[in-house]
Amino acid sequence: MEVKLKRLPLHAICPYFAMFPAEFVRDKVETYSAPSDWVFDPFCGRGTTILESLLLGRNAGGSDINPVAYCVARAKAERPTLAAVLRRVSDLQSAYKHSRPEKWEKARSSLPTFFERAFHSTTLKELLFLRSNLNWSASKTDRFIAALVLGSLHGEMDRSDAYFSNQMPRTICLKPGYSVRYWRSRDLFPEKRKVFEMLKQKAEHRLSGVAECATGKVKLADSRDVFRRFSSLRGKVSLIVTSPPYLNVTRYEEDQWLRLWFLGGEAQPTYGKVSKDDRHNSSTKYWQFLTDSWKGVAPLLKRSAKMVVRLGAIAMDEKDMTDQLAATVKAAFPQARMLSRPERSSIVRSQATNFLPASEGCRFEMDFVFVV
Repeated sequence: MEVKLKRLPLHAICPYFAMFPAEFVRDKVETYSAPSDWVFDPFCGRGTTILESLLLGRNAGGSDINPVAYCVARAKAERPTLAAVLRRVSDLQSAYKHSRPEKWEKARSSLPTFFERAFHSTTLKELLFLRSNLNWSASKTDRFIAALVLGSLHGEMDRSDAYFSNQMPRTICLKPGYSVRYWRSRDLFPEKRKVFEMLKQKAEHRLSGVAECATGKVKLADSRDVFRRFSSLRGKVSLIVTSPPYLNVTRYEEDQWLRLWFLGGEAQPTYGKVSKDDRHNSSTKYWQFLTDSWKGVAPLLKRSAKMVVRLGAIAMDEKDMTDQLAATVKAAFPQARMLSRPERSSIVRSQATNFLPASEGCRFEMDFVFVV
């Protein structure tokens, strides 16, 4: 049964770089698949393709190599009940109140200077407790709570009290040194937040309006390895809807460093620990990466399956992008052809440019549809 929704709050549980809107996915899924078909996204990000496909009565799966994307996308694909989330948050809140305060104060004081200025001391101790006690990799309830935390971990304090941090972008976290200088130059300090109470409110909001639908399959996996990680889907996927990393635009591991920290990572930006292909500066290596990614997903696809790809770039024109992408698809699917002319859309300046006015992002995005 198809479920049509205007703007489901669950979609926006956590922002992520280069998100495409639910309406885009809905249109492509309805156009190029039928109920009960399998839809797959090998670069699933925050899971928009997966959730929207499930709501439209499709089966859905996806992968991402970044733990932040994996956590958020799987939280959408395997949703707990609101009652389970509220009960778990209350239990965590009680456990925190009965825990040893000196433990969390010691943990707080051992963190780099960034954290002292990024979060109120009480807020940070509550976040440290959650970081230590949420079993997000094994429990769908804990994973959903972790996804709620990730979505509220940082944001624009001057516009909303929905975020735990000092003034920051919502989508990415800037480097510690730059952030501290920014706050000091503007005399900005974080507000105290009641983390547990906020999580209860956020759970009620994000899970409202979610109709009964199937659960999806989401795995922490390299796009080039999905044919092994999703062997049960061989020959079953009817549609790919995806947006791969853009050439030389962002470094997801660096941009998501604070959320990666909350999930158990280091208390500073890291490079190459999540993926060696996080950001390509070489166009030759980039197009080879996409070729290998399409080859990785190829065994999952049915004959005459469709593939929808949204791609953006900085220093590339439309013809070059079209020719290069088509070549990567042809290398994996020799019989592939475009179903229609690529569509172009301009990109509004990103929210992060409020903090980095001189930054350069994509000038445009293009949407491609192939039959493979």
